[in-house]
Amino acid sequence: MTHAPSLTPQTRQLTISEVRLTPILVADPPLLNTQGVHQPYTPRLIIEVVTAGGVTGVGETYGDTKYLELARPFADMLAGRRVTDLNGLFALADEVAVNASRVENSVDVGGLRGVQTADKLRLSVLSGFEVACLDAWGKAVGLPVHALLGGKVRDRVEYSAYLFYRWAGHPQGAGGEADDWGAALDPAGVVAQAERFADTFGFASFKLKGGVFPPDQEIAAIRALAERFPGRPLRLDPNGAWSVPTSLYVARELHDVLEYLEDPTSGTGRMAEVAAKAGVPLATNMCVTTFGEIREAFTQDAVQVVLSDHHYWGGLRSTRELAAICRAFGVGLSMHSNTHLGISLAAMTHVAATVPNLDYACDSHYPWQAEDVVAERLSFRDGCLDVTDAPGLGVELDQGRLAALHRRWLEDDGAMRDRDDAAAMRVADADWALPSFPRW
Repeated sequence: MTHAPSLTPQTRQLTISEVRLTPILVADPPLLNTQGVHQPYTPRLIIEVVTAGGVTGVGETYGDTKYLELARPFADMLAGRRVTDLNGLFALADEVAVNASRVENSVDVGGLRGVQTADKLRLSVLSGFEVACLDAWGKAVGLPVHALLGGKVRDRVEYSAYLFYRWAGHPQGAGGEADDWGAALDPAGVVAQAERFADTFGFASFKLKGGVFPPDQEIAAIRALAERFPGRPLRLDPNGAWSVPTSLYVARELHDVLEYLEDPTSGTGRMAEVAAKAGVPLATNMCVTTFGEIREAFTQDAVQVVLSDHHYWGGLRSTRELAAICRAFGVGLSMHSNTHLGISLAAMTHVAATVPNLDYACDSHYPWQAEDVVAERLSFRDGCLDVTDAPGLGVELDQGRLAALHRRWLEDDGAMRDRDDAAAMRVADADWALPSFPRW
């Protein structure tokens, strides 16, 4: 009778024995965008990869139903594999079937990145598992994630203040958590918000989520920011809400103060039209979100800055590959952010620390998120995060907080398990409908 060979201590440390998936609902403020308003709670998925040696790695990604449907079968495939087998994750992801109804004529509302596809869904799920594997691997061998990615080239990563038009609170009856930020619906409100971000976190650059009000109102807000913070980098992102002529008009009005204009119009062809005449660099996290979209955009010179996002691209290593391609084409690089917690922020910081051509401060929603699942909240200093040398990501789960946010998900009637900014807007305005594009 033959016996299976026993695992060595090192092999036990790296072999996956269990994967835990915990969907949660996290409080979100009433932040406005061109498609509506953030719901009182947004879904996230927390992934724990546990090795036979008792090491646990953590990851985070979107928690909407369509992602959970893929994450569960994917998790079932990982037992017995090693956390170092990161290339194998892509082959496994291809084996997970995607319900066609989830992507047919579907727009990715959560990321506001254009048309949803099966591959985009798979990559967003895979990214959370890759981060969890890297975290477990780093903890097992005593190395930070940035060391597993080749080593850091900077000790601090700069982030930008992410400004939003917003209501003072969610509509009556919608639920949600109160905060003390107040409304920001005009230039004075936007400037006050920026001042608080600068005073509290030390941010030195500012991005405004646009596409909410007619362009002249948003031009006025950027002008007010430029007057209050002269010489500081400013960005405006209407999420493709404008026509080509409107985009060119805004570019002309703000060319002297904008660091870049992000996704003023939708589609690579229209972006190329604007880029040819704008006189302002165009950035995107909508028309370049997969490797297959790079050729058209770069050869047409449609974008001058790509906002990477490891949730989109399939993880941290793919983000480094994207950075190398941008460097080869002379295209600038920054990082996009969606509603995320400390796990994703730590992952962003590790990969950003390893990229030589990180040309612009990264986006981050993190200051808006009052709730988290990490034991010690990450702290911005002078608008930057210090790059930790602790093993793995350098964060630990707070199981009590995780359980509380999971209970909220369990108790939800299903209304908020899938992000829907238009549905959230209809609580305040029953006649609200997703606008046709271009909106202006």
